[in-house]
Amino acid sequence: MRAVPVNDPALPQGWAAQAKWDGYRALAGKWGDGGVAVQSRNGTDLTRAFPEIEQAVRRLPDDTAVDCELIVWEAGRLAFERLQQRMHQRGAGAARAAVEFPAHLVAFDLLRLRGRDMTGRPFSERYAALEAMFLEEGLGAPWSLCPTTTDPEQAARWLADYPAVGIEGLVFRPLESRYVAGWRGGTKYKARHTSEAIVGAVTGSLHSPTTALLGRYDDEGHFRYTGRTTTLNTAVRHHLADQLHAADAGHPWTGHTFSVGWGSREHLSVRLVVPDVVAEVAVDVARDQAGRWRHPVRATRIRTGMGPGDVPLFGTA
Repeated sequence: MRAVPVNDPALPQGWAAQAKWDGYRALAGKWGDGGVAVQSRNGTDLTRAFPEIEQAVRRLPDDTAVDCELIVWEAGRLAFERLQQRMHQRGAGAARAAVEFPAHLVAFDLLRLRGRDMTGRPFSERYAALEAMFLEEGLGAPWSLCPTTTDPEQAARWLADYPAVGIEGLVFRPLESRYVAGWRGGTKYKARHTSEAIVGAVTGSLHSPTTALLGRYDDEGHFRYTGRTTTLNTAVRHHLADQLHAADAGHPWTGHTFSVGWGSREHLSVRLVVPDVVAEVAVDVARDQAGRWRHPVRATRIRTGMGPGDVPLFGTA
């Protein structure tokens, strides 16, 4: 079951809020014969890549299936890049990765329990049964029960606190909703904030840029790539074009390549520009291991009154 993005962070009456994790959506199940499987949302078998998770799923009651999120923690926050690195590990490599970067399963819904189909029951009953199962089976790490609340004030506090550890926002679920595969039966709100970055390159042309590649200086004075914008709107495109100047061979990114998207091997065709234009951007909390924005950001305006020295350092908010 999926969720529809919304712009309103308020928890509706009669709904529950849960944390929105930056990981892989997974279905974890233990069959009646004792066999187990962990599958991604598109059906990919994740079991062999995460041997510690396979052992955790064996602790479920027979004939039980749980909707959950597969995550990795590192240095006190979610580390999606470590999770991605583990996806293709097998055998001895997967065993080593399980020790170095152990994964966790955050359970947020219960689809089957000891042979009983739970999908036709309201979410409130499914989650109560999930809580009870955790207690009865004594499930602990790497299992975790997703925090859930019906209190709007508590949900608002979570939105204020969670981004610091990389939790993206909240998922809202109607308490009376049944579980229907493929149906968008809930909503999701991503926490975003505005910040600034320096335009270091663009796709398209200098006269009509399509997207901007953004950078920031680190504390040693190096100009570091920090992310790319979504397609620029007309107003931002025109304003940016008025400010751009082609870079010379001394640009810090000369010789660098930039991928089309996260995990892609295809490279962008970019035009380097003098890094003196500051853009205001709306960003979410997802970062890679290096501190770059993992998702494309939205450029909201060009900050003509700011210079590169006014922009936060690389890796900061």
